[in-house]
Amino acid sequence: MKSPLTRCGQQRTRLDPLIGRKDLGAHRRFRQIHGTTRAFWQQLLPGRSKTSGTFGPNERPLYRPSELVPLGSLKVSPMGLGTWSWGNRFLWGYDESQDPELQQLFNLVVSSGINIFDTADSYGTGRLNGKSELLLGKFLQEYPGSEQVRDGVHIATKFAAYPWRVLPGNVVAACRGSLNRLGLEQLSVGQLHWSTANYQPLQELALQAGLADCYQQGLVREVGISNYGPEQLKKIHAALAKRGVPLASAQIQFSLLSWGTAQQDLKALCDDLGIVVIAYSPLALGLLSGKYSVEEGGRLPDGPRGTLFRQLLPEVQPLVRIVKEVAEKRGKTPSQVAINWCMCKGTVPIPGAKDLAQARENLGALGWRLGAGEVAELDKAAANIKKGMVQNIFQTK
Repeated sequence: MKSPLTRCGQQRTRLDPLIGRKDLGAHRRFRQIHGTTRAFWQQLLPGRSKTSGTFGPNERPLYRPSELVPLGSLKVSPMGLGTWSWGNRFLWGYDESQDPELQQLFNLVVSSGINIFDTADSYGTGRLNGKSELLLGKFLQEYPGSEQVRDGVHIATKFAAYPWRVLPGNVVAACRGSLNRLGLEQLSVGQLHWSTANYQPLQELALQAGLADCYQQGLVREVGISNYGPEQLKKIHAALAKRGVPLASAQIQFSLLSWGTAQQDLKALCDDLGIVVIAYSPLALGLLSGKYSVEEGGRLPDGPRGTLFRQLLPEVQPLVRIVKEVAEKRGKTPSQVAINWCMCKGTVPIPGAKDLAQARENLGALGWRLGAGEVAELDKAAANIKKGMVQNIFQTK
């Protein structure tokens, strides 16, 4: 098989005679962009042969190659996509009629350079438990773009610390279950969803051992954790190191409304240990989107989020106002500013998206960075909020 670079060149040669003089400059600009895009995908997939295929015409990353984040042996996009809402009826109002649009959403973000997707074996409510993984696996298999780009997608899933998972083998079995739902032979990142150290310390040891077993059996390329504070992170980092297993990532609730001592201490520790911080809920369940208000004529989301927002919005309104002001000056939306702030803090945010509109808006957070003055202004506004976002009950110290 000939190199895709050669094929692209031959195709351009055949097209060149059809181009008039007035269009030659535009054609050259196209070739420059085309070449830059090709180089980007090759950097993203350094382990693949150049003869393995070419990329599609609509596959163009929205950020520079230098913005790729090393996560262990992986290179991930500066922003990912969280899939908590996929299959969750209680909090997010999921309905299976949404699946076709979710597939389009997936295709859009992958073709735009997003290559890290976060899910969990517990995502999906009631009979839909595991639905998020099933959808991701289906969407990945049916991605209409190039094989090269599809093969560069990284799935990071989390294994719930269910009370019956008390042996290392239970974690390995959970990992195999996730692989089956996703239709994969190996996970890019396998993560413990939360620590049981506070209430079942012996189970915590089993979970840690099981995660190490997944790595050593080749079921996962990298391992990570979620909802661990600095104290427990140090312990699991040491335990895994004894097994020769590197800890690559740590998820934590991280946003302008979740930027307290816990987040800042964990980020500092991860920086020292070379661990990537993945910021989940970077929009604080949508509170930072600027779309909701308790004022007359304003609106609130349905369900439990509406109740929570009604309590929090009066307190956090000064911060929301500053985010809106920065967004207006930038020509961006509040959501894009809030996500970009997380990237400026050195994290990989994983905002969720339930429809194409939300996905497109999230993608607008890429390709630019807030200035130091803007970050400082947002930091100050966030520090003045006395009552921030409700924290995850499974978060440990």
